[in-house]
Amino acid sequence: MSFAEVHARHSWDGALARIAACSDGDVRRALARAAEGSAGIDDFVALLSPAAAERLEEMARLSQARTVRRFGRTMQLFAPAYLSNECQNVCTYCGFSAGNKVARRTLTPAEILREAGALKRLGFGHVLLLTGESTKVALPYFREALTLLRPHFPSISMEVQPLETEEYAELRRHGLNGVYLYQETYHRETYGTHHPKGRKSDFLHRLDAPDRVGAAGVHRIGLGALFGLEDWRAECFFTALHLGWLERKHWRSRFSVSFPRIRPHEGGLTPKVEMTDRDLVQAICAFRLLHGEVELTLSTRESRRFRDHACRLGVTSMSAGSRTNPGGYAEGREASLEQFEIEDDRSPQEVADMLRAAGYEPVWKDWDPSYDRPEAVLP
Repeated sequence: MSFAEVHARHSWDGALARIAACSDGDVRRALARAAEGSAGIDDFVALLSPAAAERLEEMARLSQARTVRRFGRTMQLFAPAYLSNECQNVCTYCGFSAGNKVARRTLTPAEILREAGALKRLGFGHVLLLTGESTKVALPYFREALTLLRPHFPSISMEVQPLETEEYAELRRHGLNGVYLYQETYHRETYGTHHPKGRKSDFLHRLDAPDRVGAAGVHRIGLGALFGLEDWRAECFFTALHLGWLERKHWRSRFSVSFPRIRPHEGGLTPKVEMTDRDLVQAICAFRLLHGEVELTLSTRESRRFRDHACRLGVTSMSAGSRTNPGGYAEGREASLEQFEIEDDRSPQEVADMLRAAGYEPVWKDWDPSYDRPEAVLP
């Protein structure tokens, strides 16, 4: 059985109706179970509901307490490092979309090492490698990039096109620690509208990709939807279903959920559905109250004001000082096209100072020797 079969058993409209039908009593019972650490998917549905929005302060207090109890007052900082903007997909919301007439660039080995040096000087020990989806940037390129970067960073994750199980396994042997692979939207028809051309147009191939990551034994698997394409409450419901499926099947892996909202980009798309700041806080708190162990990630897509508050509400991982273009750390934003505009443009040190002022300790790497066996890394 695959998650695609689980997904097919739940209708989008049915999920929305289920969420909308929740009462204040349902929310109170869900909060009581969350306080005991026993919330389930029915409680999560209640915590996503419009009725729960009236109890957002209570949700936030519980979410903060549960996060501190599990993670302490720490915040992992990481940098997204774009290696290429080559892309053969047409995606309506992305600056790298093949339909955008922009200069394309893929970093050479020497340029990758220059980016590594710039990131090390900023203090990062955890990097997330990103590319567009292209046959020009595939397994051999990823393998070489990991080989180059592994001596410099104890933790390396990737956010690239879906691969096959054996490809993920090979990259894991070269030092890959995590894979972030967002479905963008769990609404199948809307997915087709926003991905009309390229390999990414295959909804089911992408939907089952995290399962292939888990089968390859990759340590961390990241999920999420791009908020703005469809109703955020239903997106969160299907993300939670996906998370639960993967946890049961690939229990040796750790999991992360991210909360990206559509940002301005080349060939920009106006969001179909607005997700307000209060909505985003509700989503973050609902995930934390459902699951005390999952890592919750917030990017520099969000404003500094929002991030300054959200760091206390359940988030455990934040990007900082982000550049969304190839070569951006060593050469600046003018080096090549950015995938999207960031909102929080503070330096990594400024973000770290903010965290310390709020009583949190910034953590610059994410690595546990027990998950990095000597036989897993090639010489």
